[in-house]
Amino acid sequence: MLLKTKLLTILLVAVIGSVQAQQDKLVTHFIYDKMSINPGKTGLDLYNGICATSIYRNQWDKVNGAPNSAILNIESNLSRFLPGGIGINFYHDAIGFSRQNNLLLNYSYPIQIGREGVLGVGVGIGIMNYGMDPNWITPNGLPASQDPTLPPSFAATGLDANFGLYFQSKNYYAGISSTHLSESQLSKAVGTTIPSYQTARHYYLMGGYTFKKIGNGDIDAQMLVRTDLIKFSADLNARYLFELDDKAAYGGLSFRTSDAIAIMLGYSPIKELQVGYSYDITVNKLASVSRGSHEMMVKYCYNLPEPPKTKARHPRML
Repeated sequence: MLLKTKLLTILLVAVIGSVQAQQDKLVTHFIYDKMSINPGKTGLDLYNGICATSIYRNQWDKVNGAPNSAILNIESNLSRFLPGGIGINFYHDAIGFSRQNNLLLNYSYPIQIGREGVLGVGVGIGIMNYGMDPNWITPNGLPASQDPTLPPSFAATGLDANFGLYFQSKNYYAGISSTHLSESQLSKAVGTTIPSYQTARHYYLMGGYTFKKIGNGDIDAQMLVRTDLIKFSADLNARYLFELDDKAAYGGLSFRTSDAIAIMLGYSPIKELQVGYSYDITVNKLASVSRGSHEMMVKYCYNLPEPPKTKARHPRML
């Protein structure tokens, strides 16, 4: 009960004071979610194909009010129709009484750099919806509606925008981006009060390198740094990728500062399908009550058939 009270108190302060604090999701499988935080990545490593990625995260299992997140990314690079990549990102987050939904349309324009490098310049435009539906229990037993100090239920929608630069070469990548550029204030009048939620601009730095032919597979190392200029966190992970006949699998470890150490496992029964799972071992103050965090990832790609090749012939040769 004490832990639940602390979590809800943090939420209450954020809503009443419109405090800017780190609001974006945290996922261990961020390597499959680059597009939602850096639109420059959208479709950059695809050719004539479409990929859909879904991630579900249950953070701090068994802790009341802890975050639960769901992500769906769909991206493509239909370069035979238009230059660059396009994508749709949907994100749902539930924390305590609050619910947040983001829907953005991404576009990335590629710029060739050297023989193997490509720089994606991307932008994402969409909406953010935030709402809360508290079920307050007052000390004196009176209905919460009679206590003006408690924020009421409300929901509001506003503009959301992201921007990112993402460079990709043969064995490595690097990116820098920012989310919630508009820093929209979502508010709605409810009776005599106007509860609000202030979105905060976030900044990201990411990078990774793949070490080829280590034993019977490859090792890829990844880094993601995030901040809203108030709080800071970083993820570091390394995976060993190997092939089993015509199938593939990976195993690895991840570390998030002041939060968790995670075990990552993945399997590809066919080339087009990847499934992954991670279990985060909590190392912060919630370690005594949390049973860790669970995360599931599914990615499926479909390659469009190549257009038929046509040959021009002189009428006399027909």
